[in-house]
Amino acid sequence: MNDTSSPTIRKIVHVDMDAFYASVEQRDNPDLRGKPIAVGGSAARGVVAAASYEARKFGVHSAMPSVTAKRKCPELIFVPPRFDVYKAVSQQIREIFAEYTPLIEPLSLDEAYLDVTENLKGMELATEIASEIRVRIKQVTGLNASAGISYNKFLAKMASDLNKPNGQAVITPKNGPAFVEALSVKKFHGVGPATAEKMHRLGIETGADLKQKTLEFLVDHFGKSGPYFYGIARGFDERQVRPDRVRKSVGAEDTFSQDLHAYEPAREGLQPLIEKVWGYCEANEIGAKTVTLKVKYADFTQITRSRTVAAPLPTIAELENVVGRLLAPIFPPRKGIRLLGVSLSSLERRAPIAESQLWLAL
Repeated sequence: MNDTSSPTIRKIVHVDMDAFYASVEQRDNPDLRGKPIAVGGSAARGVVAAASYEARKFGVHSAMPSVTAKRKCPELIFVPPRFDVYKAVSQQIREIFAEYTPLIEPLSLDEAYLDVTENLKGMELATEIASEIRVRIKQVTGLNASAGISYNKFLAKMASDLNKPNGQAVITPKNGPAFVEALSVKKFHGVGPATAEKMHRLGIETGADLKQKTLEFLVDHFGKSGPYFYGIARGFDERQVRPDRVRKSVGAEDTFSQDLHAYEPAREGLQPLIEKVWGYCEANEIGAKTVTLKVKYADFTQITRSRTVAAPLPTIAELENVVGRLLAPIFPPRKGIRLLGVSLSSLERRAPIAESQLWLAL
């Protein structure tokens, strides 16, 4: 990155592990190396949590139903997830980050932002820091990481996808605005399927289209996200890298290409959302006591159903159980379901307590 003496130019690195769950499984089982594998369940209601690069060549990707993945790649090998192992490896990676900066904001078990503007090594170039970190990760864990380097979080995140796998890219202050203008809004971090669809209806297809809209227009149509969209369309993102942040809630949702009418496809569609929110909590050592299910029907009406338990949910299996119990009563649905979401709230720092099973009480 072309560093300057200006204190206003931040140096943000986004590190993203390559096919993390699948790569851990291939590392630990030599028989899986070089083969197409999917982490997840192979049963009829299973879903792919992660796919190796060998599997991705066949079009297999995370959140894909397992039956679809098997159809695309008949040789696909399914491996059950081991979240305890992924968490342990994630902790090793976090310790490497901490050698360079205390300003670390995990997004999940396999990715994080680092602010290296001022760093513990006294290194000038953020690109060299990213390279060193990737080498250290490979030495310690045997796994490959990609990185993006830029002057804000949004562009660092976008840059980390440019040279995957096992590569890195830089978006400089000079190049940032033009990069955003040429980008499809579907690829923007923070723009999910539902928001992208709404932008499409408003004639917004690229960053250049977004940049043409006034702040008032964006606030009117996107509420509190309006100022964020207004900024990133111009390459601005003032969000700080916030270590040890405890959000009030964390959620994920997905709009489906076809309306859902049966329980099994709905449960299947929820699995990647469950894994996404659980991964965030695991990476940040956060526990959740309240689970909320969001359902939006074909006529755009929506409902939410929540359940609060006595103590933070201890495992992803318990979270899946709670979500399943919230989902079952809405079937058969009065109309087709176009969107499902899962959010966790009543978040708190995890403490190693013996009473971790208290959640079962309610």
